[in-house]
Amino acid sequence: MQHKRAVSAVIFDMDGVLIDSSEAHFESWRRLASDLGGDMTRRQFRRTFGRQNRDIIPLLFGEGLGRRKIEDLGETKERYYRELIRNGVPIVPGAAELVQSCHAAGLPCAVGSSGHPENIAIALRALGVDHIMREVVSGHDVTVGKPDPRVFLLAAERLRVAPKNCVVIEDAPAGIEAALAAQMAAVAITTEHPREKLTRAHLVVDGMSELSPELLARIWLS
Repeated sequence: MQHKRAVSAVIFDMDGVLIDSSEAHFESWRRLASDLGGDMTRRQFRRTFGRQNRDIIPLLFGEGLGRRKIEDLGETKERYYRELIRNGVPIVPGAAELVQSCHAAGLPCAVGSSGHPENIAIALRALGVDHIMREVVSGHDVTVGKPDPRVFLLAAERLRVAPKNCVVIEDAPAGIEAALAAQMAAVAITTEHPREKLTRAHLVVDGMSELSPELLARIWLS
């Protein structure tokens, strides 16, 4: 007999879930590559999007880079990104409303993202949910990126909710795998990837407006 476990907290990825930031991230990576005398293709970007800078930079620019150089390049890339979104954060339609409705329904919310903490703070302020997002776990809080589950497990720990009672909203296959590895329910949104790439999720939707606290609370993880 299968035992069903109710969802009692929601963990949101940032890029592709709360904000549609892919173009700004792509352009910031292109600028960094240009600084180094190279280029970044769309294919390279799609393959690496959602991973931590410390993992992406060696793949793009060579394995021989030292830790300090990788950190410096990552900070430059994120500075370019913030310049690009300065005049308008590209909010995913329905994202702010879902966070607000989850909060109102008593479902505590957290961010579990590979992103830079400053980028996350800018996005949450633009969404108008910085005062109700209970916890934020960024790429600076964990040493291993998705599909490792650490980012989501730390979010659950900070929320003081058992992982089995959390639902993760993600847009990338690596994030879905991280949620499943954490023994959490996984909801996928088709912002960046087609449905056939997201079939491991418990639920796949085309937009945040399709979700509600009531729907999320009915997702059972066997």
